[in-house]
Amino acid sequence: MNYKNKRALVSGMARSGISAAKLLRGLGADVTLQDIKTEDKLDIDMEELAGIRLFLGKNPDDIVSEYDLLVLSPGVPADLPFIIKARELGIPVISEVELAYTVCSAPVIAITGTNGKTTTTALTGEIFATEYKTEVVGNIGLPFSDRVTGLGENDRVVIENSSFQLETIDTFHPVCAAVLNITPDHLNRHHSLENYIAAKENIFRNMTEKDFLILNKDDEVTLGMADRTKARVYFFSRREVLSEGVWADEKSIYVNIEGISGKVCDIDDMNIIGGHNVENAMAAVGLAVCGGISLDHIRRALTEFKAVEHRIEYVITRDGVDYYNDSKGTNPDAAIKAVYAMKKPILLIGGGYDKQSDYSDWVKTFDGRVKYLAIIGEVKNDIKNECDRQGFKAYELFETFEDAVASCMKKAESGDCVLLSPACASWDMFDSYEQRGRIFKEIVRS
Repeated sequence: MNYKNKRALVSGMARSGISAAKLLRGLGADVTLQDIKTEDKLDIDMEELAGIRLFLGKNPDDIVSEYDLLVLSPGVPADLPFIIKARELGIPVISEVELAYTVCSAPVIAITGTNGKTTTTALTGEIFATEYKTEVVGNIGLPFSDRVTGLGENDRVVIENSSFQLETIDTFHPVCAAVLNITPDHLNRHHSLENYIAAKENIFRNMTEKDFLILNKDDEVTLGMADRTKARVYFFSRREVLSEGVWADEKSIYVNIEGISGKVCDIDDMNIIGGHNVENAMAAVGLAVCGGISLDHIRRALTEFKAVEHRIEYVITRDGVDYYNDSKGTNPDAAIKAVYAMKKPILLIGGGYDKQSDYSDWVKTFDGRVKYLAIIGEVKNDIKNECDRQGFKAYELFETFEDAVASCMKKAESGDCVLLSPACASWDMFDSYEQRGRIFKEIVRS
């Protein structure tokens, strides 16, 4: 697509928005970058925005009609009045991911789902990198727009897609995609589970009979997606042996896809722990086989891959206590997986920003596993009430993150583990889950 001399408005000055604005500027567009924060509230280098106009401190309701294109950062809700106005005026409204895709020459492999996206994306990227120059981008922390320039048909892009990014795609078309699982999340943004699922399903909206879609057969929602895509579908399962697809028993992972069949590797040979990571690995195997990667290269990458930062990340052992950073556990389902992955009694730090989640299933996992819960954040009273309702009394409420971590460290005994897996987003106390995880690691290492 030709963006030369197009008047483009980019909304949101986090990493994705800045990257989109710089990409558009490089493509010859006339770019305005907007954010509701004022300049003194933005931690950015203004020099890198040379040649880009800024519109700060409010929404662009009065100026949106002046533009040919509106690009949204993931953090900008798609139902704000100026966005609705743009659509009514016929102005295209797209995500940063869609923008980068329109100028990308490399085939795209895309991953979405509620949980496991980051690990699966990182692992898939390492597998593809055994045979291709591969860029790993998207919700994993590196904007697609930062890496799209210079990619060719012989390269590959592996992208983690959030529901926020997929809300406003148009032509985005992966050749291979995976939907890992669906549980309620971000309902404060999407307003209903149906809207959330619809956003996720946009990942395969433009896929054709030539493309491959990998779905979780053990998840009722993703199982049903097979009937709503034109792509060739292969399932993965931890519960049953499949005649085609990827499956696992207690010991090993197996595959039978497109003429490639056999044992992939033993689960104990992988460095990532927990049944959920077996599912992540199976999804990556499916994507890689459909992408033409040899089984030998897949096996090698699986056994060499280390856990990604902030996702059940081992930090340190001190005085017989193991410390794990699962700051990426930003919803109850992800946090449940982390609890199940621990093999020792848990002192748990939980709580944070309110995404209107249901904490009942999370608290149910505590019995016999969690010996102490330090509760923080905006939702601490909701979590307290759920603990009281279920009879879990071994908790305390804290006003600061540092005090919560210190309390767990003081109470932990040799043979225990301290786990940061909050079941909530970080935005009430931190800029990001990455910042929360880094501070946790600094505290326990100090």
